[in-house]
Amino acid sequence: MPTTKTRINLSVPDILHATLEVLAERDSVTPTTKALELLKKGMELEEDEVLNAIAEERAKHMGKWLSHEEVWK
Repeated sequence: MPTTKTRINLSVPDILHATLEVLAERDSVTPTTKALELLKKGMELEEDEVLNAIAEERAKHMGKWLSHEEVWK
């Protein structure tokens, strides 16, 4: 049956494969589904780190801070 998803062949160390199988069994999913879930979480963490670095850089160059009351007078 054809799929709309792109396949990625990935070689992993035995210990990583064993861990993935344990986690998949714990969550009652296939190892492939668990790997995809963990990959998505990892990518979200990477994105958060990049966005945080951008925010921190912007905060360095900000001028005077205004209070809530000052802004909404």
